[in-house]
Amino acid sequence: MSHKQTVAILGSTGSIGTQTLDVIDRHSELFEVYALTAHSNIDLLVEQAKRYRPEVVAIADECHYKTLREALDGLPIKVFAGADSICQIAAMSPIDTVVTAMVGYSGLLPTVRAIEAGKKIALANKETLVVAGELVTDLALRNRVDIIPIDSEHSAIFQCLVGENENSVEKLILTASGGAFRDTPKDDLRLATAADALRHPTWKMGAKITIDSATMMNKGFEVIEARWLFDIPTDKIEVIIHPQSIVHSMVQFCDGSIKAQLGQPDMRHPIQYALTFPDRLYAQVERASLADIHQLTFERPDYEKFRNLRLAYDALRRGGNIPCILNAANEVAVDAFLKGKVGFFAMSDIIEQTISETAFISSPTLDDYIATDREARARTSEKIK
Repeated sequence: MSHKQTVAILGSTGSIGTQTLDVIDRHSELFEVYALTAHSNIDLLVEQAKRYRPEVVAIADECHYKTLREALDGLPIKVFAGADSICQIAAMSPIDTVVTAMVGYSGLLPTVRAIEAGKKIALANKETLVVAGELVTDLALRNRVDIIPIDSEHSAIFQCLVGENENSVEKLILTASGGAFRDTPKDDLRLATAADALRHPTWKMGAKITIDSATMMNKGFEVIEARWLFDIPTDKIEVIIHPQSIVHSMVQFCDGSIKAQLGQPDMRHPIQYALTFPDRLYAQVERASLADIHQLTFERPDYEKFRNLRLAYDALRRGGNIPCILNAANEVAVDAFLKGKVGFFAMSDIIEQTISETAFISSPTLDDYIATDREARARTSEKIK
């Protein structure tokens, strides 16, 4: 690399954002933090801004703007607020790479604007491709923009495909930890609480994605994401439970051979790979010792117990704006579950009802996606009142 990559981190205060900054710290000779954005965690954003001295910071929640501006007064940092400002930041000309680490639907429009501006995308916001996968990947192709996945599963597949003829791929195999309820009998889940679901056995993540892991909606989203990232049909994407979380995903080829990417469950590895691709650099992460692990096990998921995984496959097969409805309904339902307003299985019921009631659009535009998201959220919220 002949010059420092200038990096914008959208969602810098979340799990992926903070670990991205850790990677940048370890390779500060290669990267410069140009922009940091957050939704509402103003204390951590201020701390990050004072440490990394980016050119620009933004807080999505506009009620924090005055506090943020006053906290950074006297520093040569431009301060903005609101969702529109984050979209504008993503397209700023000095930025080379945009790390999209925002949670949920909020990541869609900034990612679109970054692609339109020709930025390299390090994608951690899977909902961008869940909501509008065809539109986003077509846009990236037209603008000759690379989308490098940060999700550990998609990074693993990406790494397995490097140097391979894509036509030789027989299927993608996405591994799943099984979440907090992997070994919990289905009948016991009727009384499961958010506190129970947040006890993930392997990964340390934000609340929303941890609940998605417990329902396996997260894995369903990853199936949809894989469909668009790797341009492969739905029936060639398989999910398999792998409790040890050492094999991050696999690719099976037409000759019957399977390539897998293995490593300790540490998100700094796929983050660094996305930032430095095609180079591999030394990473200060724990090494996996297969002799110490002793065994790697795999099993098929229970589609009755984890209905959200089935709903995601169904949404992908139906296409159009159905995955957008799925995502919007899920975000509202998960928020309600976290607040104790609905039960564990009720989330799937509500999502399925919202999909059946929301207007179907076979070939949606960006404006259609925005309208669909709004309609689906309203219909889901009505079911929770």
